[in-house]
Amino acid sequence: MNEQRMAAEATRREAEQARRAAEEAREAGEHHRQALETVRQQREWLRETAETARLASEEARTAAETARLASEEARVAADAAQHAVVDAVRATADVLNASLAQMQVVEDMRRTLRAINDANKLDSN
Repeated sequence: MNEQRMAAEATRREAEQARRAAEEAREAGEHHRQALETVRQQREWLRETAETARLASEEARTAAETARLASEEARVAADAAQHAVVDAVRATADVLNASLAQMQVVEDMRRTLRAINDANKLDSN
């Protein structure tokens, strides 16, 4: 009976060791699954971060294109304004020339009237 008891005790110890080994294997598998889940989550985070960066890059490209177009429109407007200023200066010069011509005509008329007045005064004396 003593042998049976010893054999049973040895079997019980082996079963306990097998149970512990199975528990350790289960825990190792659980750690492995957790590590894989962490890696999966990190990859997902990196994918989302890359997508966010791609969207930000696309928005920056669109903003740069919008700024380029606005700059081109501003350049065209500045050119148009420059031409308008040149046209206005030319028109002002034309008006001044016309005014000068009119003033010269008026001065010529004044001289003629003075000459006529002078001649009339001489005739009346």
